[in-house]
Amino acid sequence: MRCLRRRSITVFLFSVVFLTAVVMLIIRDTESSYAVEDILKLGKKVYEQRCLICHGKDGDGKGLVGVLRRTELSGRTIETLPRDFTIGVFRFRSTPTGCLPTDEDLLKIIDHGIKRSFMPSHKKELTLEEKKAVISYIKTFSERWEEEEPCDPIPVKKPPWVGSPSSIEKGKRVYKDMKCWECHGYEGRGDGPKAEKLKDDWGKRIWPFDFTTGELKRGTSPENIYITFTTGLDGTGMPSYEDSLSEEDRWHLVSYTLKLMGMVGKKKE
Repeated sequence: MRCLRRRSITVFLFSVVFLTAVVMLIIRDTESSYAVEDILKLGKKVYEQRCLICHGKDGDGKGLVGVLRRTELSGRTIETLPRDFTIGVFRFRSTPTGCLPTDEDLLKIIDHGIKRSFMPSHKKELTLEEKKAVISYIKTFSERWEEEEPCDPIPVKKPPWVGSPSSIEKGKRVYKDMKCWECHGYEGRGDGPKAEKLKDDWGKRIWPFDFTTGELKRGTSPENIYITFTTGLDGTGMPSYEDSLSEEDRWHLVSYTLKLMGMVGKKKE
């Protein structure tokens, strides 16, 4: 009898512990579900107030603003379309080509905007909570975010010789050998023999960058230029050189790019 009673008590206690654990899991999942709903609700509100006018109600880049045009110093007119979030392809990432960007990548764009475009900075207008919420909401426009995880960011460590005369000369050879001039031109003015025929992956007319006209969209730091050479600009004709150029040669190419932009290698008067 005593053994039976002990066994009954043990079974009872086990049942209580098990049921308690199940209830706690249900409560936790419910709270988590509510938290996600609240985040998306806030993100939707921020999106409608700050992003919808350009990127559209459905995140397809078809907002009220539509096609935006700007004129380069060279006289060339560039058409810019707001990013279509439904395709899940992003140009400015710290991750390898073909990968989704990290949340930090998206946060950086929200904070700093994109130079030479109509994407403004929202650093002062939005709280960190609002920025993270709108990032979560943007992800609902593409199934890629449900099916994939962002890759790890590429490591970036600038060598001390970047921008030196020797590195510039080596970068010039890389520029020639890799046929960068076919798009960007011999002097980096975006007037290479293939410049007139370039289109993005969706058939839109695009132009290679004219390095003599100012800042790159990602920024002009050596690190930012190196990231572009390593990750490429997905959806455009700008490829990744991660597999075709050594890390050292990519940094030499950075040096030559800085020279074309007039940021290094100027002769002292």
